Amino acid sequence: MKQLTARPLAKAAAFVAAGALAVFGLAGCSNSEPASDSSTEGGSTEGKTYEIVADNAFAPFEFLQEGSDGTYVGVDMDILAAIAEDQGFEYTVDNCGWDAAIGNLNTGQADGMIAGMSITEERQENYDFSDPYYEGGQIMIVKGDSSIASYEDLAGQTVAVKTGTQSASFANSIADEYGFTVVTYDDSPAVYAAVTGGIDAAGFEDYAVISYQIENQDLDLKMVGDQQQITPYGFAVLKGQNPELIEMFNAGLANLQESGKLAEIFATYGIEI
Repeated sequence: MKQLTARPLAKAAAFVAAGALAVFGLAGCSNSEPASDSSTEGGSTEGKTYEIVADNAFAPFEFLQEGSDGTYVGVDMDILAAIAEDQGFEYTVDNCGWDAAIGNLNTGQADGMIAGMSITEERQENYDFSDPYYEGGQIMIVKGDSSIASYEDLAGQTVAVKTGTQSASFANSIADEYGFTVVTYDDSPAVYAAVTGGIDAAGFEDYAVISYQIENQDLDLKMVGDQQQITPYGFAVLKGQNPELIEMFNAGLANLQESGKLAEIFATYGIEI
């Protein structure tokens, strides 16, 4: 496999500042004390406020609402709110970005995570997941005027991905076969900026995310090929922790599916399920 490298953020900074990051809000997870032990007696949630972490730039699943004072919206935010209302539990959300969210969940500073997170066998070794609420795959993206039409055209090129994601996993799985080098970035806007700015020849992203971006934002990108590696998305807790939170999420999700509310939430962001 081609060596996995990390592109210094400074090299993409000009492009990010000029375009993609202007669309998204960036925030950092708080360095708070670890979340309280979630093993509430008898599964009771009375008096408990769950601390949930999420991505900050992964529209339509979570993104900063334009013109707002730090308000995040999106599919995941709406699903979480609807399930909490249905199940009667309290929560707070820190939209701190993918890497920071994973870190806070791993260290016990958060009770759960919702961030368009694919349920994979590897992740199930460390996390307990809810029932799936969506299924999506990965797709290649290139600049709007690019002549790249297939994976074969990537030979000798660099390809941008967001670190720790299914897009990164898929790109690495085919890098040797097609002769390209994978470059990682901290977030999706940096991936888009690297491709539109000509730093990298192509990138990989979740289909639902990039199709939403191309339709709703002024991004000079196009999708190439078909979706690959389709996987379900789920809500996650650290393995063995907060079992009652997973139970409530699943119960609320089932109610949303039965009532049609889940489909309504996705339709708000132009996604049919």
